[in-house]
Amino acid sequence: MDSINVFAPATVANVACGFDIFGLAVDNPGDEVIVRKRNDDKIIIEKITGDDGKLTLDPTKNTVSVPIIKYLSQIDSKQGFDIVLNKKMPLGSGLGSSSASSVAGVFAVNKLLNSPLETKELLPFAMEGERIACGSAHADNVAPALLGGFVVIRSYAPLDFFQIPTPENLFVTIVHPDIEVNTKDARHILKNEVSMKKAISQMGNVGGMIAGLMSSDYSLIGRSMVDFIIEPIRSILIPQFFEVKMAATDAGALGCSISGAGPSIFAFSEGKETAEKVEKAMKQQFEKVGIHTNSYVSAINNVGPKIIG
Repeated sequence: MDSINVFAPATVANVACGFDIFGLAVDNPGDEVIVRKRNDDKIIIEKITGDDGKLTLDPTKNTVSVPIIKYLSQIDSKQGFDIVLNKKMPLGSGLGSSSASSVAGVFAVNKLLNSPLETKELLPFAMEGERIACGSAHADNVAPALLGGFVVIRSYAPLDFFQIPTPENLFVTIVHPDIEVNTKDARHILKNEVSMKKAISQMGNVGGMIAGLMSSDYSLIGRSMVDFIIEPIRSILIPQFFEVKMAATDAGALGCSISGAGPSIFAFSEGKETAEKVEKAMKQQFEKVGIHTNSYVSAINNVGPKIIG
């Protein structure tokens, strides 16, 4: 192959109680990347669509190309590539926009070079895209976008991660209000220290979430969707957050929290029908105060990136 078209999915990171260690992939939205081999060693971003001109074409500063450059250096390849990035999801949404681009790009190049590395081995390169985007090479968005499913980051030094099974009937509702929260700002406002009491409560919910997902215990999943550390701080950046959260649970959601750094809000539900009712209730609450939204309902995406052309 001389060219390839790859889709990489959006992700929900943190998943309430798992700041920087939990992430899951959804079916939509996502990003599409078209990559073509060149006859030289240059990395060229030809075009970006769907970003309203906000993203740079400089390959040393864009999240789609930086992982590719790091990857090519690691495998000692002089192959050049032309890249077209089609953004199919909003920037600054809390849905892993930068990680979808990073994953799609490095996954595509690895395929064009006949897969010298296994997919999971691409994670450190994709994480470099996150470093460009927000100053921190965290993996809670990148890992599920790359591997699919629900991923737990056990350690960052050294990097250690694993996937866990999830219930087939678990659905995710995502509502993205038409406001923007900068990821760097959302990380900057967080406190560096937490009380012992909050840490213990948070650890209990982390354990409960993993156990609930692996055993298909929907009640335990819901009870574990409480964030004592991050949500109380970041929620101030999202108008109507608590009202929308209440609307979701009143409509039958197992629980509701902030997706990534926000402003998107996600909810878990048992069954697609309930997830769609939750979607309607969350959107209506935002609309009451004149905030336009985009929304998505999805099962957990266990595939990750896929070749679409």
